[in-house]
Amino acid sequence: MPTTNGGANSAVGAVNYATEYGRELSQMFPYVLNFGALYNTENNGRFRWVNAKTIEIPSISTTGRVDADRDTVALAQRNYDNKWETKTLTNERKWSTLVHPMDIDQTNMVASIANITQVFNEEQKFPEMDAYLISRLYALWTTSIAGDSAHGAYTGKTANTTALDKNSILGVFDQMMLNMDNARVPANGRILYVTHEVNVILKEAEKISRSLDVSSGPNAIDRRVNRLDQVEIIGVPSTLMKTAYDFTSGWEPAASASQINMFLVHPSAVITPVSYTFSQLDAPSAMSEGKWTYYEESFEDAFILNKKADALQFNVTSGGGTDTDTDTDTSTDTE
Repeated sequence: MPTTNGGANSAVGAVNYATEYGRELSQMFPYVLNFGALYNTENNGRFRWVNAKTIEIPSISTTGRVDADRDTVALAQRNYDNKWETKTLTNERKWSTLVHPMDIDQTNMVASIANITQVFNEEQKFPEMDAYLISRLYALWTTSIAGDSAHGAYTGKTANTTALDKNSILGVFDQMMLNMDNARVPANGRILYVTHEVNVILKEAEKISRSLDVSSGPNAIDRRVNRLDQVEIIGVPSTLMKTAYDFTSGWEPAASASQINMFLVHPSAVITPVSYTFSQLDAPSAMSEGKWTYYEESFEDAFILNKKADALQFNVTSGGGTDTDTDTDTSTDTE
């Protein structure tokens, strides 16, 4: 991007008045919602609102079958039960800004509300939503839920803490898959979120098989690992894969946070309700001292369905570091 003009307008926090700037900001590597599939889960249409901050999710249980008797008629009775799983939203967030009309004109529209909110979404709001989702799910997954086991009560789970390297990573993945298989989690639709560092290890994993497509030319080899045992793999920046964050202003990893290296999940186990959204741009007025005023607010949250807690699996490194080994093995194997 062009350098900032000198003079009074080069002070820290001042808007850059360089009129030669183009109308579009050229921000490098804009963020997107890495956990978009979980924010778009099918469960978001399967609950009812009790009030502005509370939802109820239906939970049905039944008895099992019994032996039939051809000679008598059994007493009819109800063999199912319906309860409501209650969840209370707590995540209420807002953001606002003032924009002086002269700032818009003198930056050749660079400081327009459209550009400002685009940068806010890509660099602040979206990554914050990702950070909140992963840390919220981890906190819920590791916390015991009291109540009736038939309707999803469970003891808080414990993450796998095996150090990941090219020799161990597939074993950890296989154990996660086995845990889900034994809990009767559907095989189709599982997603594996990994840090980019772990994605590198997957490329070098022992015993992983690849198929090379040379149809694009003899010099074109795609080394990406996009699926493993029919599980979609999505790489996520390590800063957005922490167990805890500080959301006082924006988001940042908490000092006590651990690094989440791998997160295997079936989206059917997650629900991400939104109670309220509001955004509005007001024209300059006496109350705003002649400035445009933008304000937005939302009330949203993320939850695990109690009966489907086994559809989440984590590999974590305690203490905030990433306990992975990406060293290249230079030894020569002989057969």
